[in-house]
Amino acid sequence: MTDPNVAGGVSSVDVASAGVADDSAVAHKPRSLGGDAWRMLRKRPSFIISAVIIALVVLIAIAPDLFSSRPAGFSDLLHANEGPSADAWFGYDNQGYDVYARTIHGARASLLVGVFATVLTILIGSVVGIVAGYYGRLVDSLFSRVGDIFAALPFVLGAIVILTTFNAPGSNPGAVTIIVQVVVSIAALSWPVAMRIMRSATLVAKQLDYVKAARGLGASTPRIVFRHLLPNTVAPVLVYGTIALGAFIGAEATLAYLGVGVRPPVVSWGVMISDARDYFRVNPHMLLFPAGFVTITVLAFVMLGDGIRDALDPKAR
Repeated sequence: MTDPNVAGGVSSVDVASAGVADDSAVAHKPRSLGGDAWRMLRKRPSFIISAVIIALVVLIAIAPDLFSSRPAGFSDLLHANEGPSADAWFGYDNQGYDVYARTIHGARASLLVGVFATVLTILIGSVVGIVAGYYGRLVDSLFSRVGDIFAALPFVLGAIVILTTFNAPGSNPGAVTIIVQVVVSIAALSWPVAMRIMRSATLVAKQLDYVKAARGLGASTPRIVFRHLLPNTVAPVLVYGTIALGAFIGAEATLAYLGVGVRPPVVSWGVMISDARDYFRVNPHMLLFPAGFVTITVLAFVMLGDGIRDALDPKAR
């Protein structure tokens, strides 16, 4: 007599066991490095807070009109030097400008300088670093010495020299021109750090078996670099870029404060800090609010970079 629980030689118990085995296999399926990193980052309050702050700053830079009904050039001399109030949350400066409106609209220029300087720094450093690490010997020595020369230049002094060279005293370059000059100046003085990180990662990666196997099978140099080396060496540079982005926003404010960086008619946090430096004792709100935005934004990027670095480091797990 045939057992009703058996069909085609397979019992319901076997089917159930197979289902449990499949579920177990899915549950214990190994996660990728990115999956492990995301799982760790979701549990870090510092990462969540910094990500929210950065997302808010980016939204402010993209759509400042959502946060301020007044343009950056709004001025009312009748309220000049007034402190924070319901009408102007951050008060008015000595020229009657609404400090809150200028702080909101100034986020775009500060963030653009930081983003473009970071992208240019990463591109230059990554290309030079991966070429130096892959070819080694004379190429490595040459590129490393060039990087050492740029790294030896004091950042502020080097930026002042570069920017004053292109802009004679009394000149008034356009908004786009001065932003491009500041971005290039920051990248020219910062790429050696990215180069060293990429070079070190390349020196390790090119000794791994899969790279040697690709070379032994006759793979071309571009294929080895872009298909094998770059995906496995770019993570440390991206972590550096996240931290550097915040530092470059601070650098923009520093150069603007010294009068050689972004300048009016461009509105940025650095420009606002520069304009308020002579009035801090009388009207501290003119400086404190834009400086606070710079501090919070830089801190958020540093916290984000630290979290990503720890999440991507296998030793930290």
